[in-house]
Amino acid sequence: MSISTGSIRTNQAEFEDDFEAPLIPHGRLIPFLVVTPLFFLWAIPNNLTDFLIRQFMKSFEINRSGAAQLQIGIFVGYFLMAIPAGQLMRYFGYKTGLVTGLILMGSGCWLFWPAAHAEVYLFFVAAQFVIGCGLSFLETGANSFIAQLGPTASSERRLNLSQAFNPLGSITAGLVGTVFIFSGVEFTGAETAAKRAAGTMQAYLHSETLRVVPTYLVLGSLAFLWAFMVLMTKFPDAAKEDVSREDAGPAKHVRLFQRHFVLAVLAQFLYVGAQVGTWSYFILYVRSATGVGDKTAGYMLTGTLAAFAVGRFSSAWLMKHFHARTMLGFYSVVNVALGLFAVLRPGWVGAMCLLTTSLFMSIMFPTIFALGLKGMGDKTKTAGSLLVMAILGGAALTKVMGVLADASGLQAAYLVPVVCFAAVALYAWFGGEAPAER
Repeated sequence: MSISTGSIRTNQAEFEDDFEAPLIPHGRLIPFLVVTPLFFLWAIPNNLTDFLIRQFMKSFEINRSGAAQLQIGIFVGYFLMAIPAGQLMRYFGYKTGLVTGLILMGSGCWLFWPAAHAEVYLFFVAAQFVIGCGLSFLETGANSFIAQLGPTASSERRLNLSQAFNPLGSITAGLVGTVFIFSGVEFTGAETAAKRAAGTMQAYLHSETLRVVPTYLVLGSLAFLWAFMVLMTKFPDAAKEDVSREDAGPAKHVRLFQRHFVLAVLAQFLYVGAQVGTWSYFILYVRSATGVGDKTAGYMLTGTLAAFAVGRFSSAWLMKHFHARTMLGFYSVVNVALGLFAVLRPGWVGAMCLLTTSLFMSIMFPTIFALGLKGMGDKTKTAGSLLVMAILGGAALTKVMGVLADASGLQAAYLVPVVCFAAVALYAWFGGEAPAER
C-alpha cells in the first residue's frame, strides 16, 4: 500500500490549520468574557454541598444517609432539567437558557433564608433541587456556547480555558465553607447533656443552621446580578449559534445518535463518576493510608483541586501543540497508572499519586464535551443537554465505590476510577473521532 505525497501534505496542512485556528474569533470576546465566569460561579454551590452535609448532620442531628439527600437534590435537578434546558435554548437561544439558569440558581440560594427560619430540613433539600435545576441550565448552555463560539478546530482549547475557572470556584467554596459555615464549636457528650438540661441546646442548633444563610444570600444575589449582565450582553444571532465562524449557512441537519456522540455520553458518565468518587473519598483515603487528621487531609484535598486548576489552564496552551484526543488518551493512561499505585501502595506514595490524578483529570470533561459536539449541527443543544445528563455518573459510581469500600476496603474501591479512566482512554483512541474528521 502506498500513500501519495499530496495526501501527506494535505493532512499536514489540516493539522497546522487546527493548531493555528483562532481561540476566540474577532467580535466574540465580550460574550466569552461574560459566559466564562459562570464556570467559576456554578462550582461554588456544587462544592459547598459537602460542607452543608457535615453542618446539617450537626444542626439537624441526622445521620450521613439523611444528610446525603442534599447531594441527591442537586443531581436530580441536573438530570431532570438537562433536556428541557436544551430544548429551551434550541428555540430561544443560549442567552435565554443562561438567564433562566441564573434566576433558578439565585432563587434556590435565597430559599435558604426561609428554610433556616422554618427549621425544616426537607425545605433545604427542595432549595438544593432548585439550585440543581439552575446549574443544569448553566452547564448545558455555557459548555455548548463556548465550544461553538469559534472555529471547530479550537473548540477543545477554548472550552478547556473556560473550564479552568471551575476548579478556582471549587477552591473558593472550600475556603468559604471552612471560614463562614463551620463554627468550629464542638461539644462533648457531657456538655451536650448539660445544654439540653438547661434548655439551650435547641437555640445553639438553630444558630448553627443559620450560619449557612449569609453565604447563600450573597451567592444568590451574585447569580441575579450576573443574569442581568448576560441579559445586557449582545450574543451571536440565535440562528447562527451552532455554526462556527468558518462555516457558512444554517446548521446542517444530522442524526442525534451518531457513534462518536453516544460514546462521548458514555465516556462522560464514566469520567464524572471517576472524578466525584475520587474526591468524595479522598480525605478518608488519606486518613487511613497516612494516619493524618482531618485538617491535614483537607489541605491535601485543596492541593488536589489546585492541581486540577493548573491542568485546566495549562491545557489551553498544550492543545496548541498536541491534538486534544491524543492528550485525552495519554492523560487517561497516566491516571490508570496513578490509580493502581494508590490501590496497591497505600501510604504516602499512594496518597500523593491520588492527589496527582486531578492534574490529569483536568482536561477530561471539557475535551469529551467538545469532541462529542463536533459535527452535531442542528442537534448541538440537544446533544449538550444529554452530555450534561451524564453527570449522573457522579452519583451512581460514587455509590458503587461506597458499596465496594464497605465490602473490601477503601483501597479496593479506587479500582472503580481506574476502570473508568481506562474506558476514557479507549474512547479517546477509538471513539472520539467525529465523522467530519475521518
